[in-house]
Amino acid sequence: MNTLIKNALVIPMKNDGEFFYGDILIKNGKIAEVGEKIDFPADETIDAEGAIALPAFINAHTHLAMILMRNYKDDKENLQEWLSEIFPIEDKLEADDIFKASRAGVAELIKGGCTTFADMYFSAEETEKAVMEAGINASLGLTIFGDGEETERRYLERLPKMKKNAESYGRITFTIAPHAIYTTEKDSYKKSKEYAEKEGFVVHTHLSETKKEVDDSLAENGKSPLTYLKEIGALSRNNMILAHGVHLTDEELEVVKEYGLSVINNPSSNMKLTSGALNVEKLIEMGINVALGTDGASSNNNLNMLEEMHVAALSASLRGGKPIKAYDILKMATINGAKALSLESRLGTIESGKDADIILISTKGLNMNPLNNPFSAIVYSASSEDITTVFSNGVKVLDDRKITYADESEIIKDVNAAWSAVTRR
Repeated sequence: MNTLIKNALVIPMKNDGEFFYGDILIKNGKIAEVGEKIDFPADETIDAEGAIALPAFINAHTHLAMILMRNYKDDKENLQEWLSEIFPIEDKLEADDIFKASRAGVAELIKGGCTTFADMYFSAEETEKAVMEAGINASLGLTIFGDGEETERRYLERLPKMKKNAESYGRITFTIAPHAIYTTEKDSYKKSKEYAEKEGFVVHTHLSETKKEVDDSLAENGKSPLTYLKEIGALSRNNMILAHGVHLTDEELEVVKEYGLSVINNPSSNMKLTSGALNVEKLIEMGINVALGTDGASSNNNLNMLEEMHVAALSASLRGGKPIKAYDILKMATINGAKALSLESRLGTIESGKDADIILISTKGLNMNPLNNPFSAIVYSASSEDITTVFSNGVKVLDDRKITYADESEIIKDVNAAWSAVTRR
């Protein structure tokens, strides 16, 4: 199946300020050609006049199945109080609950222009099924809690199952995902690094999300969280993502830069749980790769990457520092996310040879006019309702605002039934 997108305002996300009016040719799931005028007898031609074409978004940190706890136990004073309410309900979850919640999460991501996400949650094989049904990409975590013995058990028992389920699909990668230093012991972090290096996986962990986490680490370990991980030999060079990182010190940021680690900004969750705000402008100035995540839909409370970009831009300005350019915010949601997940050879920009993960954003609505600056329009003006079409690997997974692979009303019905079942247990 070949598709020709014509007359779009194309934002390749390769250079600051670069855009042009032109065409994109998709062949066999790949971007075959990008240019001002392409003549090709495609199977389908889409006239994208009045639309922006850009790379599909990458949500670099979430807990997809936590969509079940959306709007549940909100207004808690901090992360720790919130977790004390969330962990007990998570103990009641069963595999089918996670599958139904993951289906809902995948559909919400797609309707928000996102075709790739990094997940950290239980029963990842259930999330795999939802990913494969929709035809999108995922970086799924083997989530680690507890001591080294438990970590080894999970690695030996769960990872083979995750790999087997996804091996024929080709668009699921994996991470080793130790949850956090307050739930995961030293030996588990060391084993996580060992397993990640053996498998060629990224390590995905929460770090320095709250001041309490830092204070507790100083009291218990005599060191801040990142320094603690460095000294126990748990930092994985050029292959590790740190979710949140709100309270990283200047000295720690030098280590982040030295080790080539990525930091995932989750501004909505950070603000909702009173964790603080990441000093994104400083990280960008230092050359640290900063990507964007929504966190789970229980602590956000949505999976909307356009909204997350808007919040990221505004929260940076609220700090009273230098505003972040709209292009740099868009980088966080596209190519920087791809780099964080080691997927930059396939995703994150519109250029020949990459996977055809492309979204079309209508500029015809009142909220998008006058357009003036297309980068600013996306970050500050656009809503998910403006996203009309989403391609994943060259296949339309959203067409005229409707998901193409399943019945959305059925997905909604099922996720509500799953939550009702959980609350009765």
